Parts: sequence; structure tokens; C-alpha cells
Amino acid sequence: MTVSAAPVLALSGIHKGFPGVKALSDVSLRLFPGEVHALMGQNGAGKSTLIKVLTGLYRPDAGTITLDGQAIAPKRTEDAQALGIRTVYQEVNLCANLSVAENICAGRFPRKSWLGGGRIDWAAVNAEARRVLAQMDLDIDVTAPLSRYSLSVQQMVAIARALRIPARVLILDEPTSSLDDAAVQRLFTVLRRLRDQGLAILFVTHFLDQTYALADRITVMRNGETEGEYLASDLGRLALVNKMVGAPPDQQPTRLDSRAPSAGATVLKAEGLARRGALHPLDLELRRGEVLGLAGLLGSGRTEAARLLFGADTADAGHVLTEGRRGRWHSPREAIAAGLAFCSEDRKHEGAILDLSVRDNILLALQARHGLRLVMSPAEQQALADDYIRRLGIKTASADTPIGQLSGGNQQKALLARWLATEPAVLILDEPTRGIDVRAKEDLMDAVRALAHQEDGMSILFISSELPEVLHCSDRVLVLRDRRAAGVYRRGELDERSVLEVIAAEPAAA
Repeated sequence: MTVSAAPVLALSGIHKGFPGVKALSDVSLRLFPGEVHALMGQNGAGKSTLIKVLTGLYRPDAGTITLDGQAIAPKRTEDAQALGIRTVYQEVNLCANLSVAENICAGRFPRKSWLGGGRIDWAAVNAEARRVLAQMDLDIDVTAPLSRYSLSVQQMVAIARALRIPARVLILDEPTSSLDDAAVQRLFTVLRRLRDQGLAILFVTHFLDQTYALADRITVMRNGETEGEYLASDLGRLALVNKMVGAPPDQQPTRLDSRAPSAGATVLKAEGLARRGALHPLDLELRRGEVLGLAGLLGSGRTEAARLLFGADTADAGHVLTEGRRGRWHSPREAIAAGLAFCSEDRKHEGAILDLSVRDNILLALQARHGLRLVMSPAEQQALADDYIRRLGIKTASADTPIGQLSGGNQQKALLARWLATEPAVLILDEPTRGIDVRAKEDLMDAVRALAHQEDGMSILFISSELPEVLHCSDRVLVLRDRRAAGVYRRGELDERSVLEVIAAEPAAA
């Protein structure tokens, strides 16, 4: 690391708002040449908005951006690129059907002289691609389609494309979210080499282990503001987690009632369930009448685990046992047939169909289980919808009201009713309280515990980024850290502080 005394890029007093939302408030950031700078924060902290301001996608409402001490105001991504600010996003936005060389040189193809008609010089294109990749110790066939190569190689190609034109600053937005450990280490080797050549690298991530393996400096954002800038060597893991989630170090822990109803037999068991680049092998056991909470920071593997259990994503390894059945679900239909139900965290895109009525939304999963065959008469459908509206306290003028006219909390209750109507053995709730008011949260959490603890209760996997919610609802808590299980604890064994300590603990292999 060869750090200059002055930052190559600095943002100061950045404000950015949208109708009804203040996304950034007085945000500052400094990037030094020859340094990897990690940008950390929970979901909604403002990291993505800040990057879009920096790269010209958004214009700030106030504040200044300077490059080598000179004020800049990029209005388009092309402006930022011309200034030497290059960005590689989480999703590799290259053309898989084109060759590696075409992807690297697209938009700036070497051309023959005008005597040659100004046509693309394909020999020069391939030679240029080999030259850029050689700087990254990557020796591949540049004439082959990009689709032939793994996601990790595609990520390297994306970085090579960004660095083909000399850059001052490289921004990497969650570049490791879909990579396995070997690919991450390969990427880090390249990034350290680029850092040592004097490049300023902004590394946006939510993985603690990767942050401390690579970063020289850390900026923490929370609620659209800069919480602080720190040298990585001066900021411990627990302190970093506390700053990200907003827990003061002297917070008095609140230990909840340790008493929990006795759980019954195991109804769902995962053994070695894994997906490359998403989740390391996970063992999980859920008993009848139990609420099992999944706790962890953004990117810890909570949602990934839920999607694998439900067959929304296909596992690479491991298997699931439900009521004596052993298998690995290849689709949600198979999981539903095995007695599983899943309320996704993405209520807008994977949950409510806003133009349909409350009744139709409630009946959707039940209808999907039986295909096109009508399973209930109109009168039975109305009676079922009215029953769940009453039981869950859904505030709606009638079952015919379009669900899009309901509040977020009542939409969430209707989605819960959708899955309860299928009478599942296991209910997976992923961030069920996101975006709803405090009263609605309390009502929903009370409903969750009641469902589990009634006679012949349901088994519930409860996922939330809000630690008090997990601790309040759960009979046991499985803590995840960097896509691995970090421990399972009974109700009463953990409080908010001790959960953060488990999350911040050094990895076992360290």
C-alpha cells in the first residue's frame, strides 16, 4: 500500500433526495491512491445512491466532488469514465454471446486505417484483449464466447474492460456476491496488484471477512449519512457491526423471557444444503410448533437459505428431509407439494399482484397447487377469504378491494393468509415486517407466535434484519455470518449485543 497524503477523489456535503425520501444527507467520502477503501452499511444505508451520484447517474442536490483537488460534476456515466472513474457492478452487464475480446473492446474497437476502409481491425482487437488480460494474469481464449467461462472469469473480464483505458479510480459494487471462495481469492490477488500500482479502489461489500482481508480504510454509512471513516487496522469487527446497525457500544442488553413451548418432532431438516457463490453447506433443523429465527447481516445467507429450502433456487449439494421425505427441491411446486410455504421479502415483485382483489391474492397459492382445475366454488372462495380477513385483522373495505389499495401492513397480512390457506407444515417468512408500521409489526409477530404455539402448531422459519424481531419471535436462533452458520442458540441465550458478537467473531479458520 502506497498511500498519498491527499485523496485523489473526495466527496463532501453530498445531499440527494427523491419525492418523500431523503436518500443522502451531508455524506462525505475520500479515496486515496494506492488504497482499497471499503464502503459498508446495511440495506438502505445509501451506498448505491452514493455510487450513482459519483458516476453521474444522479445529480446531487448539494455538495461537491473533487478529483485531484479540482471540482467535477459528471452528468453521465460517460463523463465519469472520461475523468478516469470506472465502475464494475454486481451483475456482470456484458454480452455473453459475444467473444471475450469483443466485450473488452466494445465501444472503442481498434480500426484499420482509412485506406483499409476504417473497418474493425480484429487482429488488433484480439491482441488488445490479450494485453489487458495479461496484466491480470488471465490467460484465456479471447476469441471464445464469454458464455463459455465461469462467472468469476466474467467478473475479471468486466474489470479488464473497465481498466483498458487508464483509470484513476475503480469502483467495485458487490463484486463477490456470486463468487465462491477460490474465485474471491483470485479476484483479491488482482485487486492488490492494482492497488500497489497506485489505483484507488472503492470496494462496496457486506462481507466482514472480505473487508478485513482486503481493505485499508473503511467508511460506514447508516440511514443515508456518513457514520465515519476509519483505518481498517483501528476498527474492530464488533465496533464495525455496531456502527453499521446503530447499536451503541454501551447499550444495555435486554434479555427476553427464556421460556418457550416444548417443540415436537422434526418436520424439516437440511443437511449440507449449499449453492456455489450463495451459501456454504448449511445444516438446519425445524421442529413442529417451533419458530426458528435466522439472524445475520445483509449478505449473510438468510434469503439464500430460504430460497434453497423452497426450491426457488436449485442447490448444488445437500438435501432436505420433510416428514420422512428426502430430496432436493427443483421448483417451488415440489416444495409446496411437500408442505412448505414461502413469503418472499420482495412483496412488490414476488408477492402481491396489486391489480387483483384481496380475495384473489389470498387464493392464489391454493389455486396454483391444483393447476387450472377450480378447487372451490365462488361461495367457498368468498367464505375462505372473509375468514382470513377476520382472523388476521386485514383492514379492507371488502374481499373485492384491489390489494394495491391496502397499506403495506395489510398487504403483508393478505400474503400471509395466502400461504396459511394451503395449510403448510412449514412456513418460511422472509422479512415479513419490512416497510410496515410499528403497530402492524406487533400484530404480525403476535400472529406468527400464535400460529406456532397453538395445538398442532405450524413450524415457522422467521427471517428478519431487525434483531429485536428475531429475538422476540423465535424459540431458537440460527446466526449466519458470511454465508455460513455461526451457531444455534435457544431462546434466552442471546440478546442483541451477544448476537452482534457472534456475527462479528473471527472466522474459525482464522
